[in-house]
Amino acid sequence: MASASIDDLVIIEFRDPLSTQPEVSQKEIFISTSEVHCWNLPLILSCPIVKVQANRNRLIEESSYFRGLLGGSFRESCLDCISVDWNLETITNVLKFMYGCQLDLTSKNFVKLLEGALFFGVESLLLECKSWFSETTSSRGLRSLQITVDDIVEIWNFGLENAVGFTAEICTDYLAKNFVQLSLLPLWFAAGKRRDCYFSKLADESCNGILNLVNDPSTTLRCILRHGGFQNLRIRLTEFMERVDLSDCPQITTAFLQLALCSYSTEPLLPERVEQSLIEHQNLVGDKYPISRCLVQSFSFEAVHVLDISKWSGVHFEAAIELFCKLFPSLRTLKASYCLNFRMTTLYYLVQKFSLVDEVDLTVDVSPAIPMQVSTISTNIESYRDLSGSSYKMIRDELSLSSITKLTLKGRSDINDMDLERISSVFASLSHLNIKGCTSVTDVGISKLICKCMELHSLVVSDTRFGRNSILSLCSSFPSEGFPVVHCEQKNSTSFAFRLQKLNIGGCKSVDETSLLLLLSHTFRLKSLCMRGTVLADDALCNFFGSSLERVDVSDTMVSETSLIHIIRRNPGLRLFKARGCRNLCHGGSRQEEGKLTSEVLSYHGCSPGEDMYFELGRKCMLEEAAFGWGFSPFSLKHLGPAIKSLRAIAVGLGASFGHYELTLLHETCPMLESVVLHFQVISDVIVKSIVESLKHLKVLGLCYCLGDLSSLSFYFSMPSLRKLRLERVTPWMKNADLVILTQSCPNLIELSLSGCKHLNSESQRIISNGWPGLISIHLEECGEVTMNGASSLFDCKAIEDLSLRHNGCGIQRSFVVDAASKLPMLRKLSLDLCDANEGGFDSPSCADRFSLSIIKIARCKQWRCPFNLQKLDDCRRPLHKETIILEWNSKELRTTVVKERV
Repeated sequence: MASASIDDLVIIEFRDPLSTQPEVSQKEIFISTSEVHCWNLPLILSCPIVKVQANRNRLIEESSYFRGLLGGSFRESCLDCISVDWNLETITNVLKFMYGCQLDLTSKNFVKLLEGALFFGVESLLLECKSWFSETTSSRGLRSLQITVDDIVEIWNFGLENAVGFTAEICTDYLAKNFVQLSLLPLWFAAGKRRDCYFSKLADESCNGILNLVNDPSTTLRCILRHGGFQNLRIRLTEFMERVDLSDCPQITTAFLQLALCSYSTEPLLPERVEQSLIEHQNLVGDKYPISRCLVQSFSFEAVHVLDISKWSGVHFEAAIELFCKLFPSLRTLKASYCLNFRMTTLYYLVQKFSLVDEVDLTVDVSPAIPMQVSTISTNIESYRDLSGSSYKMIRDELSLSSITKLTLKGRSDINDMDLERISSVFASLSHLNIKGCTSVTDVGISKLICKCMELHSLVVSDTRFGRNSILSLCSSFPSEGFPVVHCEQKNSTSFAFRLQKLNIGGCKSVDETSLLLLLSHTFRLKSLCMRGTVLADDALCNFFGSSLERVDVSDTMVSETSLIHIIRRNPGLRLFKARGCRNLCHGGSRQEEGKLTSEVLSYHGCSPGEDMYFELGRKCMLEEAAFGWGFSPFSLKHLGPAIKSLRAIAVGLGASFGHYELTLLHETCPMLESVVLHFQVISDVIVKSIVESLKHLKVLGLCYCLGDLSSLSFYFSMPSLRKLRLERVTPWMKNADLVILTQSCPNLIELSLSGCKHLNSESQRIISNGWPGLISIHLEECGEVTMNGASSLFDCKAIEDLSLRHNGCGIQRSFVVDAASKLPMLRKLSLDLCDANEGGFDSPSCADRFSLSIIKIARCKQWRCPFNLQKLDDCRRPLHKETIILEWNSKELRTTVVKERV
């Protein structure tokens, strides 16, 4: 750039009026546009004030804003320094573009840069934005994959609100090309847009189309084909696509899938062949799904490595695998979460068809009836006939070794020790295994698998019967022949446990203290350790000498500050630290524990009596997620200091005392917080206002069993980023008018939990369903008379996956469970209370009629009468929990369990 005279230069001082950055050592920075290509953006954006020396004539030439400010009649035109308030990242990029730098436009910064171009009147940047948006939304090239439907909606809304002409045209064109038939959208997305003033009509049309496909797939498919042919069913695929996400689409059936993929056939598609194919699929029984003739010769998409088909309920998966192996021959990762019909035999069929697959996720909901965590009264198991009539079951000799290295079977109550034995034989290269909540496997079965999977270094076995046998297997030496030798001075370097990098045994009640001490003395390379809810104490934890931990969870254990200081000092790389429910962390408990340890032991571990755990955290670590309880005080927060500057999630529970002043300044202490959950804290309107108004990234807010004077004024502030809200026993005054205000303040919620709101009634259902049509989780407990006249209005939230209604009024019909399963195709978990049944009970759906439903919990109460009030016997009767009936479906059976606890 040519040199400029002093008169041609002007200094612009930029400040971000919405900045919530904490105090920094460098208050301001001085830069020049003559060195624009060398700007250090991270350093520049870390300062609250940015002073830029720029060429006055170039500013006037490129920007109508600066043309009016510096070249017009404003008093600033004769000043050498002017001040501008704007988002620092946006204005810095706008200046870089004005002075000749290439702009890095993405879907995440497009709206901000477009807004900057409009405000500062930079015509060249407007043209650049239009060009990028047009090219990115075109159907050609890799750049077309960089933008999502959510981005399109945000850009379209911004364009309409700010009169940007080109956005509506391009957005319409994009949707027309990619969603010719609106029924292909995920149900949660379509339902959530029903409240959008610009998309409500399209969203209604999409929801109706999806539900028609779910309820009567054959007739609806014929209707779609008659009105537009295969193009109306076409799933958008390109030769550059690496990831295909078809999750959350309950409308996809085997027939739908085959017809959709037929649009890529190289053969001409005749109407009579299509009609015949539909007739064939309508009359099929069991597994006899033929591969459509039109798919015999079809394109393949070699670039696709990841396929997500989570939450499919109407698909025959063996037939789907036949289709996918032709279209995606290079598949590496399959995600099929919450698909109960995806059985272990299907998994074995998958690995035979896809030799390159190395990661499979078959997660389902974890059972609430975890052995040794609940008191079981009775259990009944009812096996049902295999409706699919699968012919893909294979004997062991036919299975060849698989290349799968990462396998997730979380919540799979249908797998047992025999399945674990087969897994250890077939998946010889397994390095990551997650069997969290697999209630049918035993300690012996897990121990045998550990001995056979020689490359295992990530093991998640929480909420299982993992115990002493498994620990002995982990601590045993592996055979040296044919196995790589580890060169290490540690005496236990030949054990299986030594190689572990991730170990999660949370909730495993079968583990004793002696076994834990043995296990931790053998682990050295761990990066992630979870031992919540076990009998872990200081003796065992002090025997861990690893120095690579990044995540540690010791919640609800018996550890004290002594052992945790030992862990913190050896592991400065900690990013996640959870210690809720540890009673020995309160000062009395801590001193008692230290009294049990001799001074020699404390000295050996580098600890001294009276040292503060939070001071060590603040001195050593940079946390991203934390959970605190007993022993946490305002002084603890002060000691944490730098450790929580980058904190994104915090949970504070029983035994902790945050302090009023500290909570009001939480946005300054932890400006990056996205999740705040407070239990048993003292709160006020001032505190809540400070949290919701100042934490711009907040997505999750939980206020549970808190004390203090909270009023509706707390929620009069806009919270567009908030996605999950829990208000449990903190808003007893809430009425329908307050609920309406909440829907306006938090328009984008997907999860809502309310309890103890005694003034709500039947109208509250309509307010919830109209205000948040995209909700996927609703929990209402002891909320006045919300269900006194039934609960059918909640069916308008079409994408609900988790619904809990307890003690909200005796008006729920006997057929509610069956109705909910049929009208809410994504519903997986349902919790009710017999107190709310207006006919004394509920009908249970058959296996064929349950759709996606996998867990039903029905609580039963008994009437309790206060013995001290003898005059008004009826008034003093209160329901007291007696037991919970749990119905669970998996791929093999229906399991009915009665437990004492309220789960």
